[in-house]
Amino acid sequence: MTTPITPYGANLMKEELHRLKTKERPSVINAIAEARAQGDLSENADYDAAKERQSFIEGRIADLEGKLGTSQIIDPTTLEADGRIVFAATVDLEELNSGDKVTYQIVGIDEADLKEKKVSITSPIARAMIGKAVGDVVAVEAPAGIREYEVLEVRYI
Repeated sequence: MTTPITPYGANLMKEELHRLKTKERPSVINAIAEARAQGDLSENADYDAAKERQSFIEGRIADLEGKLGTSQIIDPTTLEADGRIVFAATVDLEELNSGDKVTYQIVGIDEADLKEKKVSITSPIARAMIGKAVGDVVAVEAPAGIREYEVLEVRYI
């Protein structure tokens, strides 16, 4: 099964993977060697901490490699969606009750960051927006009830 991801999200993962392999992994190997040189490992907190850190780093490397291996990079600038909201689109919305305007980009699960206005493809708002176009109304189930938004603009940037 492939997972959609934007080029930006793929680059972030690749950068983290590179940092883990070239900086973090060698650093923790050195820390383990230094702790091992202190002698008795049975009560060596430095050794235990370094081994735990190594386990985390190796797990994260495997996780990132797996995600990158199953990712399908979707570049929004190459999409032919005829103005419809699709994965990677950036959408300007207006909340019908308040008139508040908001902009979201629909991204992969690992890229989602509400502070950056990036919503996961699996989020209720993204699922409600998919397939809509300018002028359409998007109804989203929120904890306080249904919220309705008008689609003002759809961009593939």
